[in-house]
Amino acid sequence: MMRSPTLKQLRYFLALCEEQHFGRAAERSFVSQSAFSNAIQELEAALATQLVDRTNRSVTITKNGQDVATQARLVLRDVESLVEIAQGDNEPLCGELRLGVIPTIAPFVLPAILPKIRKAFPKLQLYLIEDQTQRIYERLMAGELDVLLLALPWAMQGVEEQVLFRDEFCLAYRHGTDRVDPENYRFNRLDADSVLLLEDGHCLRDHALAACKIRNTEKVRRFGASSLLTLIEMIDADLGISFLPEMARGSSLLRNTRVRLESLSDKSYRNIGMVWRKGSRRVDEFQMLGDFFRDHR
Repeated sequence: MMRSPTLKQLRYFLALCEEQHFGRAAERSFVSQSAFSNAIQELEAALATQLVDRTNRSVTITKNGQDVATQARLVLRDVESLVEIAQGDNEPLCGELRLGVIPTIAPFVLPAILPKIRKAFPKLQLYLIEDQTQRIYERLMAGELDVLLLALPWAMQGVEEQVLFRDEFCLAYRHGTDRVDPENYRFNRLDADSVLLLEDGHCLRDHALAACKIRNTEKVRRFGASSLLTLIEMIDADLGISFLPEMARGSSLLRNTRVRLESLSDKSYRNIGMVWRKGSRRVDEFQMLGDFFRDHR
C-alpha cells in the first residue's frame, strides 16, 4: 500500500524549492538540517520518485519535483480553506494566525502594538515571521503565512490589499555632519556616493528611490547596507545620509545614536498595508486586524 505524504513533508519541500539550499530551508522550517533532509528523503520514498538532484554545492529540483511542488501548493491551500471553514463559527481573531512582516516595519510598529493586541484579543495566538517582502509574499502564497504587514506598492498577484496609513520619508543624517544642511536640503547639492540605502531586495530601497525622486545614481553608494541596523550605524558614522520612514522617529534603533530625522515634502511617502490571499475566508479577521494596527499604531 502506497504511503501518503504528510503536510509537514510538503511544506518542507516547498521551502526547499524556494530556498534552493538545505541549510536555509531547514532554518526557515525551524528544524535541524538532518531532520529536514530525512523528511525530504521520506517524501521521495512515499512518492517513489526523485524530487531533488543533490550535489555538494547546489540543489536542483527535478521535473517531477517541479510538478509535485505545483500540486503541493494547491493541496496546502485546500487544507488552509478547510481549517478556515471549520473555524468559521468561532469568534474573530482567536486561535492561530501567522503574520509576515518586513524588517523596515517590525522594529518600529510591533513593540508598541503587540501588548495592545494581546490585551484586546487574548485568545489570539499570533506567530510572527520577519523577512524581506518577496520572501514573505512567497510564503503567503505557499500557505505558510496567513497575512502580511508590509509597505506598498509591491508587485503581487493573487492577493487583496488593505492600505492602513501613509508613512512619510525623512532625511536621515548624523547631527553636525558637513554632508548636508538639513534645513536647506537639496538632493542636487549632495556629493557623489553620499546616499546610503539598503541593498537590493529590501523594498525600503525601492520606495525611497521612488518616493524621494532619486534619479541620479551617481549620488547613491554602490554597495548597500545588509540590514536596517547596519544602515543606521553607517549614518551614525557619518559615512553618508539616507532616507528613513517617519515611523523610525523615537525608535529604539535610533536611541543612543547621533542620527537625526528631518521631514521632507508630504509627497515622499510609502503606504503601509495588510495583504492576504485572494478569496480567503478570513478576510473579515484580516481587515479587523488591519483596522487595529491603523488605530493603535
